[in-house]
Order: sequence, then C-alpha cells, then structure tokens
Amino acid sequence: MNHNTGAILVLSGPSGAGKSTLLKEIMPDIGACYFSISTTTRKIRKGETDGVDYHFVTVEEFKADIEEDYFLEYANVHGNYYGTSIKPVKKALKEGKLVIFDIDVQGNDEIRNRLHDITTSVFITPPTLRELKYRLEARKTDTQDVIDGRIEMAKKEIQRICEYDYLIVNDDLSQAATLLRAIAQAARLKIPSHDINEFTIKWEDID
Repeated sequence: MNHNTGAILVLSGPSGAGKSTLLKEIMPDIGACYFSISTTTRKIRKGETDGVDYHFVTVEEFKADIEEDYFLEYANVHGNYYGTSIKPVKKALKEGKLVIFDIDVQGNDEIRNRLHDITTSVFITPPTLRELKYRLEARKTDTQDVIDGRIEMAKKEIQRICEYDYLIVNDDLSQAATLLRAIAQAARLKIPSHDINEFTIKWEDID
C-alpha cells in the first residue's frame, strides 16, 4: 500500500546527545525531508544564523504568536520559550516529505496528541550522565549554571524514555547513524489510520 501524505520523525534527548551531528550524517540518505526550525526567545549563539538554526524572537513576539495559535507545540525550557510553527509543517506533509523535529519530551507529547498516527519518535542519549556532563563542559557554549540546569533536566527526561518508539545510545557515531537512518526510512512507511480504514473498506468491496 503506497501513500504520500508525509510522515513525522521526532528526535528528543538531552542537549549534548549529538542529535544535530547524527542528522547531518543521515540527511543525504533519507529522501525528501523538512527539518522543522523552532522559534525561540533564547539569545543567538556564535555561529548560529537566524532563520537557519532557529527563528529568534523576543518574549513579547513569542507570546503574541501563542495568542494567535501559531504553534503546533511550544514549551519553556531553561527559562526560554521554544515553539514549532504549524504552517510549514502542514505544507511539507502535504508534499509527502518526512518532517523532522528536534524537540523535548513535552513537545513530543503535544505532537503525539495531534499527529500520533504518522509520528515516529526516537530518544537519543549519551551512554551515561557522566559522559553527558563531559560533553556539555567540553563544548564551552554555556555557563556552569546553564550546564547544571541541563543536567537536572536530563535526569528528568531519561525517566520518560518509555514514551518513545526507539532509543539510540550515541556512544559510537557511525553505529548510531546507521540505526537512525533505518528508523527514518521506516517512519516513511507509517500509514495514517484514515488511509488504513479506506483501504479496508475498498478491500472488502467485492461487488
């Protein structure tokens, strides 16, 4: 049974798990896709580009968009707002693309609630909390207070792995990329329940 309604791949996991690096490894191999760029109120970091890495806005602008129901999901993480715009996601799905999200566990809940039957979710994590702490400190992009906050958040997020379809322990980049590539390709085969019902009705029609 073929379908071209698009599909969703949700990636979650602690900051420092290597989600962005893994995506760069698999992007050339998974066909037409759209990476959902989040809107955020956090400050832009060195090397980031507005409209490429994130849409950077003020708190006032973000709250105005909430009032307009502009977001598919949004959350306050480490004191900053992050949200996902609805319009480009719907457009990409209509074009049959795999829509990829890099969001937290709260965002995964929201997407599951609204688009569960075309959503595949993956939790990505370093092998240990010690390794996560090492990676966060080694990249030298955050203050110690922010790092401590990320570690505390990771402790909470790790308790919710059971809410995801797959778990990838990113201790070997090549192996982790192979797993994520296979999951992304399988996600495209997920059929919406509406399409399944229509197929069943047609299949039973023998007149």
